[in-house]
Amino acid sequence: MSFRRFVSALSVAGVLTAACAFAQTTTTSSTSTETSTSAPIGLASSETLQVNVVNVASASSSGTAASCTGTIGFVNSSGTAIGSATSFTVTSGQVFSASLPFAKVGASGTRTEIRGVVTLTVTSGSGAAPCELRSSLESYDTSTGVTHLYLADAIDGGGHGGGPGFGH
Repeated sequence: MSFRRFVSALSVAGVLTAACAFAQTTTTSSTSTETSTSAPIGLASSETLQVNVVNVASASSSGTAASCTGTIGFVNSSGTAIGSATSFTVTSGQVFSASLPFAKVGASGTRTEIRGVVTLTVTSGSGAAPCELRSSLESYDTSTGVTHLYLADAIDGGGHGGGPGFGH
């Protein structure tokens, strides 16, 4: 093969390689976390505090199932975590709850201030599962189950997804 034909063959191969590279699509996604907290709530020795989350997103137009993943935890009045956060994954319409009875708070006396904390794992990019998380906070009588306080959208997630709470 002559030098000229060899260079021409290399040029054609280079153009074909470049054309193939342009035809490929690259899917990129990134994962981060969003942590949000409720306002402080007084919890009496006879009560349990509960945080509820629900994913109100539907499957995407491409058929990707809705799913939210994260944790629910509680902190005391000094901002120290109480126990370990509880992990959750909720699909479209699914509700998950985490409870904290006063007996596990570690407070002295008959009343203390507690905050609920929700940490959401956020995946963005093409193919990410739809997630629109809503939350509520409630306190209830530990013995009878009677609700004392109920707050909808109690955990501020920055208002993603068109309303209070989380979503992306």
